[in-house]
Amino acid sequence: MPEPNDTHSKGNIVMVTDGGSIPDPREWRLINAWSIALVGAVCALFALCLLWPEPYLRILLYLPDGVLITFKITVMSICCAVPLGLLTGLGRISRNRVINLLASTYVEVIRGIPLLVQLFYIYYALSRFFQVSGITSAVIAISVCYGAYMGEVFRAGIMAISKGQSEAARSLGLNRFQTMFYVVLPQAWRTILPPVGNECIAMLKDTSLVSIMAVPDIMQRARSFVGTTYLYFETYTVIALIYLIITLVLSKCVSIMESRLNYYDGK
Repeated sequence: MPEPNDTHSKGNIVMVTDGGSIPDPREWRLINAWSIALVGAVCALFALCLLWPEPYLRILLYLPDGVLITFKITVMSICCAVPLGLLTGLGRISRNRVINLLASTYVEVIRGIPLLVQLFYIYYALSRFFQVSGITSAVIAISVCYGAYMGEVFRAGIMAISKGQSEAARSLGLNRFQTMFYVVLPQAWRTILPPVGNECIAMLKDTSLVSIMAVPDIMQRARSFVGTTYLYFETYTVIALIYLIITLVLSKCVSIMESRLNYYDGK
């Protein structure tokens, strides 16, 4: 997975990742890029199943179990990666040199190893010492990988908050822990949410890599179907449309959450 690229434009930091594009919450037009993509994908999938039920409808009915496994791995990975990213981000800005060094080393090492290699290493290489299931290996690898990327997101979001906020909180008698969790993080979350949402969407897409470990996700179910029917074009067309629909819906959910945060912040 490629590392995010940071570019500076007029003093603002723009982070570009391989996640889905989050719709602009201020854009309420009925026809926009997001709606065109979603309607197009849904209509294409519906038309294929309606016009050619054999094989497209049969392929679609073969995949629900894989969709559930994909969501299960994604949700579990998010629940692990977000707290790990928060701890890593806090470690990266810590004044304790040991904690800072450990967090920085973790980020540099994990970001330098592709996720696919990490999956192979945990599932195959470490099986010499202990056995773990495919789903467990997938959750561990994805959580550790994305925890490093989210750590940088949290670090950037926290550092974007003015130091005056922390100084004002400390002058009111709050300690460093209270200042961070009651003053800084609530303000930083509005900045952190879009890139974190992007990483979660990218995480869902990267779950397709777990099929190499025979985990019955969407891709593994597709490969199983192709292995008996040899319908490569039809099967992977359906898979691409399903992934597109899921990521578009999730990107809209993140956009709605962002607009809600902006609304309450404005009040």
